[in-house]
Amino acid sequence: MKLPDLDSQTIDRIIEMAWEDRTSFDTIEAQFGLLEKQVIALMRREMKESSFQMWRERVTKRATKHLSKREFVAGRFKSHNQKT
Repeated sequence: MKLPDLDSQTIDRIIEMAWEDRTSFDTIEAQFGLLEKQVIALMRREMKESSFQMWRERVTKRATKHLSKREFVAGRFKSHNQKT
């Protein structure tokens, strides 16, 4: 999968947001323009295989990573580094 050219600081922020339970893939897409598939490809490229597998297992079980599956809207956590 073709990923855009990203600087190391941006990659670090995307990885940080991807690990956060309450930051959805939609938020990452709005802020950085990366689709869920691209975030997964980035995580696979940047992480050790065991860390990637642990992250994938964790994300797969989280409804909070997808806005359409969330049961809450108000009161969600928003990092100070997050634009949207």
